[in-house]
Amino acid sequence: MSLVKDAMVPEPPWLAADASAQEAGVLLARPEVRAVFVCDDTGSLSGVVTRKTLVREVVAPGRHPRETPLGEIAEEPYYTIDSSADLEGAFRFLEENDAERVPVIDGGRLVGVLSRSVLQRRLAEDEGPSQDGD
Repeated sequence: MSLVKDAMVPEPPWLAADASAQEAGVLLARPEVRAVFVCDDTGSLSGVVTRKTLVREVVAPGRHPRETPLGEIAEEPYYTIDSSADLEGAFRFLEENDAERVPVIDGGRLVGVLSRSVLQRRLAEDEGPSQDGD
């Protein structure tokens, strides 16, 4: 049985709660980064910051990005998934909740991100070629 930890993207970008919104903006400027996770020094996930968060919480109200700590603007993650969950169950979870990606937790610590598109490819690979000639 394949597990979430086998298909997740390990070591997602994260910053401490006292890091600035500007630091998050630098990471989010990279096209492959969709979210920056906010963790404490033990690696426990406390929040998520996206481009949308920065616009709503920093740009629109005119806050200074260098002076705005992430702990003040980070949103609680809607969902998390355990690294030991099975892949098929994880896929159903993502589909049912219409989630594109979720943080992966192991023992309370952030260890990765599970993406629906990566998971779809992984499940297709696990199935292998069709046996009925399709």
